[in-house]
Amino acid sequence: MVGQWRGILRQALIVIGAVVAYFGVRGLTEGSAEVAVRHAWVVVQWEKDLGLYVEKDMAKPFEASSVLATAANWVYIWGHWPAIAATMLWTCVRHRASFLRLRDAMIVSGALGMTIFVTYPVAPPRLAGLRFVDTVTERSSAYRVLQPPSFVNQYAAMPSLHAGWDLLVGIALVTAASSLLLRVVGLVMPALMAVAVVVTANHFVLDVIVGVGLALAGHLAALVLERRRRAVRPADDVRVRSRTG
Repeated sequence: MVGQWRGILRQALIVIGAVVAYFGVRGLTEGSAEVAVRHAWVVVQWEKDLGLYVEKDMAKPFEASSVLATAANWVYIWGHWPAIAATMLWTCVRHRASFLRLRDAMIVSGALGMTIFVTYPVAPPRLAGLRFVDTVTERSSAYRVLQPPSFVNQYAAMPSLHAGWDLLVGIALVTAASSLLLRVVGLVMPALMAVAVVVTANHFVLDVIVGVGLALAGHLAALVLERRRRAVRPADDVRVRSRTG
């Protein structure tokens, strides 16, 4: 039992260290607001060329309904870090393999995301002068308290790791849970987050697509690391048996 809790503490320290590094790099490398806004307009043009510029149409029902706006805000605020923390804790205690895949996938995709944050800062729709309504700031103070603008890089909209990491959490829930309810949550939550980040004016559709792509790349890397761990473990077991025999 003591050994199990030591393992959990060790994994918690790894995750906390990765999170601190993520926010530290993201916060300290905030790009020029002018450059980030210019890049946001470039993203808009890309979306128009691809037929993806649908953010304003998506946001209209949420701007007109306080109920829908509040629901989107709650998904955006409470469906990200609180959901990630709860899922990581649960899988670390009950489903170690799923936890390690989730941990590794988040670290890899987070590193890739930070590279983009540094090299290509993009303003979110709410800060790009495009007349989007920032429903989170207007109708909820919780998120700006959880992540104060002075602490994070507001010009790191590309990619949307809100959407990408929620997909990884969903994969972990679907693969680890025996409960139908948790599996349904794992299936639905990433889709709800993908919508919420757009209608709250925090991300463009293209940000979501890139975020999901990086998350899947991270998941693939995590599967490769898992195979390597499984390949190393039998060799370690053989060495232990030879020493004790």
